Amino acid sequence: MGAYILRRLLLVIPTLFGVMLINFALTQFVPGGPIEQIIAQMQGEGDVFETIAGSDSAVTEMGGDEKYLGARGLPPEFIAELEREFGFDKPPVERFFNMMWNYMRFDFGESYFRSVGVFELVREKLPVSITLGLWSTLIAYLVSIPLGIRKAVRDGTRFDTWTSAAIIVAYAIPGFLFAILLLVLFAGGSYWQIFPLRGLTSDGWESFPLWRKVTDYFWHITLPVIASSISGFATLTLLTKNSFLDEIKKQYVVTARAKGLSERRVLYGHVFRNAMLIVIAGFPSLFLGIFFGGSVIIETLFSLDGLGRMGYEAALQRDYPIIFGTLFVFGLVGLLVGILSDLMYVFVDPRIDFERREV
Repeated sequence: MGAYILRRLLLVIPTLFGVMLINFALTQFVPGGPIEQIIAQMQGEGDVFETIAGSDSAVTEMGGDEKYLGARGLPPEFIAELEREFGFDKPPVERFFNMMWNYMRFDFGESYFRSVGVFELVREKLPVSITLGLWSTLIAYLVSIPLGIRKAVRDGTRFDTWTSAAIIVAYAIPGFLFAILLLVLFAGGSYWQIFPLRGLTSDGWESFPLWRKVTDYFWHITLPVIASSISGFATLTLLTKNSFLDEIKKQYVVTARAKGLSERRVLYGHVFRNAMLIVIAGFPSLFLGIFFGGSVIIETLFSLDGLGRMGYEAALQRDYPIIFGTLFVFGLVGLLVGILSDLMYVFVDPRIDFERREV
């Protein structure tokens, strides 16, 4: 097992390299870079895209001798100094390899617009995103696994039909729409003011006693976690049900029942271990789906100061150090969670031996 884990860890490096290379190459063709953003702000034009959309000469400027839209009137020395400060005076290939060398040492540089180190920002925001992803995944598993087992046992009954309809409807509702619905209903919209509108803690949280800190934290996290985990219920519940149905029909279950074992002993003593393998395999995709896809929308709607929201704001500002820093962290977390999933396979069923498997 140790050799397999070592191989997987070594594969993290080229995988991250490929992800970063593709995204770095794409940014070279995206208009409105950080220097253009700064120039537009200095000239009081707000955002560079507003400048491009509102200028009658935008097409002429893009095809003319001007390198940056809106740079007229600014000294060329100032533009050159900006390029040198941000590293744009170097070829793209050199910039990419310098960036990757720094990232492998967890040196993410400094934000263009916040004057703060990206590592400090990531370290500050990462716990919020991980907390949201872990709680949402945990709630989804705690609800979906018992529900899926119950549906398998009562397959074809009215309970199975109605619960299937309910979870499919829940799956069909977009996460952001459900989050807005929760805000309107329970966070002081048009109905009840039960939960807070934003943040993970109340003002003065540091001075609260321990019991109040815990209750205040869960009070704030309730709506974001529900909004994040709602889409994962359907897939995980149906996956659990179908997995148990496949196992229940096998010969060893018939033999166990013939020996006089109780139904509970058959389900949780024999079927559970085999059926849970495929369910555990879905853990990384569920966690990463919440961590990557849901974090941006949920953190923005609930004003949670996490990586997703920071990455979204950085993309609008073209703050490349933050964009690539968060991308590197997201990719690294995703690859490590995949390795953790394999370790959970072995924990559930020690008969699995990854040493014999070709990577």
